[in-house]
Amino acid sequence: MKATVAEPLRRDGFGEYKLIPESLDDLWHLSHLISWGDTVFAVTLRTVDGPNDKLRAEKLEKRPVRIGVKCEKVEFLPAVGRLRVFGVIVFGPDTGQHHTLNVETGYEISVVRQWRQVDLERLERAVAASVHGVVHIVAVEDGEAEVYRVRQYGPERVVTLTIGSGKTAEIDSRQSLFEELLRALAKVTGPVVVAGPGFVKEDFVKFARSSAPETAERMLLADTRRSGYGAVQEAIGNGVLTRIAEDLQLAREVQVMDEVFLRIGQNGAVAYGPAEVREAIDYGAAETVIVADALVRENRTSKMIEDAERLGAGVVVLSTEFEPGKRLAGLGGVAALLRYKIAT
Repeated sequence: MKATVAEPLRRDGFGEYKLIPESLDDLWHLSHLISWGDTVFAVTLRTVDGPNDKLRAEKLEKRPVRIGVKCEKVEFLPAVGRLRVFGVIVFGPDTGQHHTLNVETGYEISVVRQWRQVDLERLERAVAASVHGVVHIVAVEDGEAEVYRVRQYGPERVVTLTIGSGKTAEIDSRQSLFEELLRALAKVTGPVVVAGPGFVKEDFVKFARSSAPETAERMLLADTRRSGYGAVQEAIGNGVLTRIAEDLQLAREVQVMDEVFLRIGQNGAVAYGPAEVREAIDYGAAETVIVADALVRENRTSKMIEDAERLGAGVVVLSTEFEPGKRLAGLGGVAALLRYKIAT
């Protein structure tokens, strides 16, 4: 989750946060953060009447406009990766009419409400668990490479590398550039997007796989028509950040389920199935609760999750569209990694 406060909150906690969900978990968090009476702002498509539109109604088109909806109901739809916010339009065209905002990953909204301490703590957890983390994009071409760090306000140049002279002129210039670039990337963490036109980027990734396999594991290729800063902008515009979010979220889901089955095989600190997980939460032993998306809306599961969070446990929601979620469904749809083993 990306979160930015529009301006300092008032003493009573009232104010506006701009939020961008990056995963299914973030949409689930938003389903708890948005409540009845909150005002949610977003850009959506609406039919906007112009001065002559009534004379040519058949040519009316929907245009992107920013509206504010006073929330009456929130519905989390994990199966389709969407959060629906129902309410009455209080800002923008068609004031007074009902409208539904369909919020998906990468979709920016603003929420205006009185933020309680428990709400801010949930928001902090969602931001801290961001699947993006710090993303770097490398624009590479013959003779030059630029490394950019992706910030919320845009790409920030970290370093520019060019073919050297002197000693480097005596060896293969491309290899020299690749070596310098790998040294630079060894100093950063998180995903690395390698972008640019042509085949230089593929050659660099091949070089990285043989010279620095751990760094290469974090790399993702993005083909662009432009080079330099233009390649960075094009890669972002083509949705590379969304691809990273999806890949990292799936990797996270695989890892957590691998750990569940590892502990089951070792008769370790793990619980699975509604009854066992409920008991673990009641004992305060649950460290991470893993829930299949299909069960999130059930009252029993929702209460279980709330109790787990209140006791400091983390919560991971898995999509049953993917293999980790299907494996979890085979265990009853819910499991928990425990702080300690419960005697039975």
